[in-house]
Amino acid sequence: MKGMIMHHAQAVEMTGMIDSHTQNKDLLLLGERIKKSQSSEIEFMKRWLETRGQPLPQPSAAMAGMNMGGERMKLMPGMLTTDQMIALRNAKGAEFDRLFLKGMIQHHGGALVMVKEMFDTAGAGQDAELFNFATDVDSGQRAEIRIMETMLGEKP
Repeated sequence: MKGMIMHHAQAVEMTGMIDSHTQNKDLLLLGERIKKSQSSEIEFMKRWLETRGQPLPQPSAAMAGMNMGGERMKLMPGMLTTDQMIALRNAKGAEFDRLFLKGMIQHHGGALVMVKEMFDTAGAGQDAELFNFATDVDSGQRAEIRIMETMLGEKP
């Protein structure tokens, strides 16, 4: 759950670039949808952890994949690398659209891996609230991947 909060935070960061990097109305609408769903899911996950007396992830954890004291931390599945995020920040117009869509497909694919890993953990499906949340994340991310593949002109 803590990892998924930081994972979602990167998606929100990515959607925050859309307004200033493209005029593509379809991408603007998709980005708004992703930002709302990811932000709402972050709030759910924080409440879920707090209810169980679990500490919330520290903002520095968002730096996973960055060089920390000489050691490189492993990125969570699907997260964009520092270089990918820099390329996205530096792109405009159609190039931004392409990088955003490819990056968000990669990102959502990672979330699907994380959901699968959670369901593969013994007892994880016992919490009905968590089961419903993870199922919603899975179906929502799959639907958005299909939309983004269509926007890229790829066959779903």
